[in-house]
Amino acid sequence: MSDETLPLNLGEELLEQFLTAGRTLDPKDAPRIAEQYTRALGLGSSSVYLTDIQQNRLVALADGQDLPIDGTLAGWAFRTGSMQVAEDDTTGLVAWFPLVDGAERLGVLGLRTRSLDRVAVRRCRLVAALLAMVITSKRDTSDSYAHGTRADTMSLPSEMLRAFLPPRTVCTDRVISTAVLEPAYRLGGDAFEHSLADGVLHAAVLDAMGHDLASGLTAALALAACRNARRNGGDVPDLVATIDEALHTWFPDRFATGVFLRLDLATGTLHWANCGHPEPLLIRANEVIADALAGPDELPLGLGHLTGAPRTVQTFSLQPGDRLLLYTDGVVDAKGTQHEFFGLERFTDFVIRTTAAGEAAPEALRRLIHAILEHQDEGLTDDATIMVIEWNPVALPPPHGHRTGTDPG
Repeated sequence: MSDETLPLNLGEELLEQFLTAGRTLDPKDAPRIAEQYTRALGLGSSSVYLTDIQQNRLVALADGQDLPIDGTLAGWAFRTGSMQVAEDDTTGLVAWFPLVDGAERLGVLGLRTRSLDRVAVRRCRLVAALLAMVITSKRDTSDSYAHGTRADTMSLPSEMLRAFLPPRTVCTDRVISTAVLEPAYRLGGDAFEHSLADGVLHAAVLDAMGHDLASGLTAALALAACRNARRNGGDVPDLVATIDEALHTWFPDRFATGVFLRLDLATGTLHWANCGHPEPLLIRANEVIADALAGPDELPLGLGHLTGAPRTVQTFSLQPGDRLLLYTDGVVDAKGTQHEFFGLERFTDFVIRTTAAGEAAPEALRRLIHAILEHQDEGLTDDATIMVIEWNPVALPPPHGHRTGTDPG
């Protein structure tokens, strides 16, 4: 074997430059770097779009009009996580590549080109992967570009809570956990948490009392206490006890409800505690299993000192393909124009129908929260948070599909 190192080709050299520049790259310069790369290789002209917080639009990072996610080819690439290609009158072809970091959907990379072969597709996917990593590493700055043009301004409680929230989606080949929270720009009492470590998924959904700055502070303190206990090796009882004590100490006139889960990814063994919150729902074989995760009534977080009794932690064995739904009461209490609630049946039916139709969990959840917003025309009067967890010891497909073609509408 020769000791000589093969020289880098042009594509490799440019990718290396891109990766090196990404360490200090301002996100607003990402489109320019991507454009330089695609043009230098003769691939054509590129553009970068990020999703807004509510996942309604794809916002251009450089010059260009925003694109709706629903009803556009770019949006279809974002929704399915697959490359989409169509003919273009000006350049010949337009292609859209999803920007995904891990399981988190960020936006799309657009390419206008005369032709597209296998090598070009591979290089564009590499550019998209690098862009996603760069944008994620500069998330706070990139968010300002993706959301700064919106007419609505974010309230202080919402801004504060958003800084604490994890990515919308986390996954391994055995589990996927994905969540949404609305309204994105107002209120601020709901929060969620999910993380993966050492073959275990930790997840929580919280609902703090009130709709003001104090409710945002309460939820933020509860999240911080939850993470602190977990990172110090605590199990579910320790998490709940730590939050109880923190809220009682720092906000004695406030409380929060919450559900806390610990899922062993190898066995499907689920441990959970419910502190005054709507009970989690279990969907198995496209049916809701009534009262599968029901338990005794417990006081909300921050009030545990009133009884001094230890919190109840329950155990349940999941089956492959089981889905868990965690939610706050703002989901089912959303009222329509005729004052009818969105309701639990409509909520679970939507999840069952979309997942049975092959929708990936993040996309099913995006569509569900939009359906809830459309149901309550005048806007939500309470926060609405939903988390879907799917466990399957047989390798799960990615959290976005591999379909190609045009958006069916």
